[in-house]
Amino acid sequence: MAQTEPKERREPLLVYEHQLRSRYAETDQMGYVYHGRFLEYFEEARTEMIREAGVSYKALEDAGVMLPVMHVSLDYKRPAFYDELLTIRVKIYDEPATRLFTHYEVVGTDNKVKITGLVVLCFVDFKTRRPCPPPDLFVAGMKSFMESHG
Repeated sequence: MAQTEPKERREPLLVYEHQLRSRYAETDQMGYVYHGRFLEYFEEARTEMIREAGVSYKALEDAGVMLPVMHVSLDYKRPAFYDELLTIRVKIYDEPATRLFTHYEVVGTDNKVKITGLVVLCFVDFKTRRPCPPPDLFVAGMKSFMESHG
């Protein structure tokens, strides 16, 4: 499957940044953000990116399309701590097709990368449960968003 970084070094089509502050309930006894929370952080950043592109997950579902996760990989570089303001960067290198490859960097207040990751999602027809192309509303919204943030 895919890696956490594209094989060839190239500029992303889109870099979206979302900030959040780690909460006490998300940390372990060492004061580190629990490793499983980063997938939730990725989902929050991805959802907000799509929402800012003018599309919501609800609109996708209303269009008869689901977007389940197919693959996840994470590389832990250094810990993130309780009450740390984190910037989650979502990077898109390829235009959305049947699969949507979303690359991530989590950067801490020290400006160091804490986590890198990849989440691969697949557009799936709600009725047939088979892969399908992304709906026009998603393609149009993301294209416009990429153009305005590129």
